[in-house]
Amino acid sequence: MRQSRLGSLPRWRLHCDTLGRMKSCAQCKQQNQEDAKFCYQCGNTLAVEPEAQLAAPVIHTDENLWRQFIGPHADRYLKHFKKFGLGEGSKFVLTWNWPAFLFISFVWFLYRKMYVYALVYALGPMISTYLTGDLTVGLVWSIMAGATGNYVYYWHCREHIGKIKKGSWTDPVKLDEALKESGGVQPYVIWVGIAFYVLFIMTMIKMLQDGPTDGERSPEKPAKPTAASSV
Repeated sequence: MRQSRLGSLPRWRLHCDTLGRMKSCAQCKQQNQEDAKFCYQCGNTLAVEPEAQLAAPVIHTDENLWRQFIGPHADRYLKHFKKFGLGEGSKFVLTWNWPAFLFISFVWFLYRKMYVYALVYALGPMISTYLTGDLTVGLVWSIMAGATGNYVYYWHCREHIGKIKKGSWTDPVKLDEALKESGGVQPYVIWVGIAFYVLFIMTMIKMLQDGPTDGERSPEKPAKPTAASSV
């Protein structure tokens, strides 16, 4: 009797394991084997559970790294960067950057996180206008920014991407975070730059209206003596 009970134990375990892997018919609720395609009771077609698909790993090629680092309008900038030699020996090619020219130059540099150039283009036009007293000097700085902005931004991206590639980035999530932190844009600086630029324009206009101080004015030439009238 004991042997009979012990002999039936493996079958009982197999039966429990099989029940755990059975699937129910949506029509009659009959329990069927896991690999069954039709219901044993009503003949209804059983739904096949889709296999879990593994997410494809993100492949970070050089162009993808540049694209992620640049952020908005990456296609437009990559078109210019390929002229300079993207990933190869660099060379200067004359291109034109309309945002750097039309908008406030130092704001565009700040928007693209080029802080040193933003400082140069913020103080340069102001100092030049103060020394020359000519507001059109700012236009010269804008032309310089428009002509060299793409090339300067190219080197900015190249240096930072090179540093990121040297790091051991085994985690794609951390790599994306590093690219967004170093690259991308800062949208909020546009309004800050506009406020500073309006203040700059108002200051320059007032300085030109006041004119040079008394100490800076050139001495007036003495009036020529009139010829004495003959008597």
